Amino acid sequence: MNSSTLFSPWRLGPYDLRHRIVMPPLTRLRSDEPHNAPGPLNAQYYGQRASEGGLIIAEATWVSPGGKALPGAPGVSTDHQVEGWAAVTKAVHAKGGVIFLQLWHSGRIGHSSVRPGGGRPVAPSAVAARGLTLNARGERVPFETPRALETHEIASLVEEFRQGARNALVAGFDGVELHGANGYLFEQFLQSRTNRRSDAYGGAFENRARFLLEAASAVADVCGPERVGVRLSPYGVASDSGEDEPFPLYLHTIQALAKLNIAYLHLIEPRSSGIGSAEVDRSDQPLAAALFRPHWPSALISAGGYDQANANTMIAGGHADAIGFGRAFIANPDLPRRLFEGAPLNTYDRASFYTKGPRGYTDYPAGQPGAPAI
Repeated sequence: MNSSTLFSPWRLGPYDLRHRIVMPPLTRLRSDEPHNAPGPLNAQYYGQRASEGGLIIAEATWVSPGGKALPGAPGVSTDHQVEGWAAVTKAVHAKGGVIFLQLWHSGRIGHSSVRPGGGRPVAPSAVAARGLTLNARGERVPFETPRALETHEIASLVEEFRQGARNALVAGFDGVELHGANGYLFEQFLQSRTNRRSDAYGGAFENRARFLLEAASAVADVCGPERVGVRLSPYGVASDSGEDEPFPLYLHTIQALAKLNIAYLHLIEPRSSGIGSAEVDRSDQPLAAALFRPHWPSALISAGGYDQANANTMIAGGHADAIGFGRAFIANPDLPRRLFEGAPLNTYDRASFYTKGPRGYTDYPAGQPGAPAI
């Protein structure tokens, strides 16, 4: 046990943070179409949620048009998109916050209608996800069977992540996080249900983790490892993901990532589905942070289903260095101050998580102007 709480300072790479309340990446599908770029509303949203000396990890952002999953999801591959993100980082930095960008490729998740030229989704193997996704018109349709990537194409994907990291720095981000969770492309390579390859990227744990490690090394070359994080969901089931025996696979992956000396590991707890459409209860699953903390040498962020009490317990127990609060940050732009003061929290409106415009986005009330900073 230690004496740290949510309100204790901590160090993340080169950044001294004043508290341990993290805004994790939250998909909201409100980028400006057809450019898929953040606009003034997005800058307002992130600026509202920035706190002095606090960390924001911006939403999943595709590194190439072929990695886009949903209409309204932002990218970071064009000048227009970089300019839009620059306004976001400026708004956060003006409040004294630190902001990383989550770099993303959706793989088999999504629909051809949202991709350039209607190209089929790509994946490690031609295995369709079960369930429904959104097409370009916002209609719910079945997932398509993806095209299996050729071995030579994987190097190009690594370069897309490298360029995404470069673009993030140009936009003013303080670092980047690779989205290796929730059933998207990196996780599709990791897990045996979705990776049936027989080349250097399939089969043994070492091979299945290779793509993620190559991309992490590439972005670390660009940003410096001290400005790189990776998000994983070892016991998650989002987007038809899941491994029968997660611990050996993710132990190997996490130990391999540790050798890269990156700034942090970000784990989604299994009680959080990674899907914003419904509440879930998977309390029978183990706490990922508690399991993997002994194997991770640098900062560890845990997210999923936390309140102030169990967040403090995780930090005091040494299982996590910081805690991500997703839905609470959606509804409470001044969440760190509210938790510090023990003030009541606004209730989130799930129906507006993925709609357009300011309702349920920038119209949640904050506390009194001039409230003391943490």
